[in-house]
Amino acid sequence: MSDTNIISAELREDVGKGASRRLRREGKIPAVIYGGEKDAVALTLEHREILHAIENESFFSSILEIKVEDGRSQKVVVRDMHRHPYKLQVMHMDFMRVSDTATLRISIPLHFVGAEDSPAGREAGVVIQHQVTEIEVEALPTNLPEFLEVDLSGLEPGAAVMLADITLPEGVAIPSLTDEEESNVMVANAIHISESQGTGAAAAAEAEAAEAEAAGEDVEGAEEGDEAEAEEGDGEEEAGDDKA
Repeated sequence: MSDTNIISAELREDVGKGASRRLRREGKIPAVIYGGEKDAVALTLEHREILHAIENESFFSSILEIKVEDGRSQKVVVRDMHRHPYKLQVMHMDFMRVSDTATLRISIPLHFVGAEDSPAGREAGVVIQHQVTEIEVEALPTNLPEFLEVDLSGLEPGAAVMLADITLPEGVAIPSLTDEEESNVMVANAIHISESQGTGAAAAAEAEAAEAEAAGEDVEGAEEGDEAEAEEGDGEEEAGDDKA
């Protein structure tokens, strides 16, 4: 385990809002470890160390090791982190104990590769969108990847990459992916945009809205046609009654 995944901590007994405020004024972070059929333990972390560590996205999807001053250590994962609404400050952290023999569920980021070399990436007027940026996986701690790679090299214009298309490392599963068709959600897609819509995310959104509007107009047109036919049928029936 690299040094970047080791967190130094101090045990603390003073808990409560007042104690937490004092710790924050001293440049520290109140934290807690729970899980593993053991009692929760209150900790104090160095704010500067944590602020540096969270710059790396893998911090939130890796097995971390917390070491306290008496030499004891515990493997954990981040379960929650509270930030200040507008200051560059971490207010509180929750960690969950992990065991080498027990599977855990954790959200990890998706890394998209091959977009520039794909047919969609090489065609003008096509925008590739990332619909999902992280996914929950289930694995033993030893099999847990820091991220999942999504290969877009074969993405065609107008096509999509689905959740089931992601190649998973050995021992890793996606719990949300079941036999139900609805569980296989779209991860990325490539859509056509017109020159008047420009480029980028705003253009992609506009293109999708235009497609949805066009589909709505088709439905409305079909409904209006049905209504017109129904009215024409009513008129013919009334004419028949008059002749009778």
